[in-house]
Amino acid sequence: MMTTDSADDLRPLIRRCLTGDQGAMLALVERFRGQVFGLCYRMLGQRQDAEDVAQETFVRVLKNLHRWDSGRDFEPWLFAIAGNRCRTALSTRKRRPVAETLPDQVSDGLPDMQAAKNLAEEVTLALTGIRDDYRQAFILFHENELSYGEIAQAMSVPLGTVKTWVHRARRELIGELQKRGVVVERGSTAYEQTGEEQQHAMPRI
Repeated sequence: MMTTDSADDLRPLIRRCLTGDQGAMLALVERFRGQVFGLCYRMLGQRQDAEDVAQETFVRVLKNLHRWDSGRDFEPWLFAIAGNRCRTALSTRKRRPVAETLPDQVSDGLPDMQAAKNLAEEVTLALTGIRDDYRQAFILFHENELSYGEIAQAMSVPLGTVKTWVHRARRELIGELQKRGVVVERGSTAYEQTGEEQQHAMPRI
């Protein structure tokens, strides 16, 4: 979620981008590269696809920057474009037969982290089995830390719909992980809570 200070700092950068300042454009891309790639990777489950869609997202963002309403936060608009590109890529992928494979592993360069990497693979694979809009809302809430209101803005749906999607995505993800034996079923209490306190209920991966 963007703070007021970061939003105030971002607007001058965007104004420079609108004048054609190449350095400002590079700075804007660098500022959000990790977040956009993370969303794309979780949505698509494959590193190369995520890199391609993230690049396409930034091309579209810079091309359409003049369309952004400066009275609104920038991040929901950015993630809306990224999410739409991911869903287009998923739709294209579903029309062509492909062999099922484990998602690419993102190396973090840390030693002795195989168990954590395996968990990350399993979670990413489980996420690919969730309905696209559920998955997008879940990722924006848990990983990009947007509020329900910001997600509603990004996905152009009512606030109540976002809350439902995040809750259902959480339950479906846990169910997928239980079926795979990644987590042990221990009742639904921990995953039935709703509200902002759930933001840190899922592990960062």
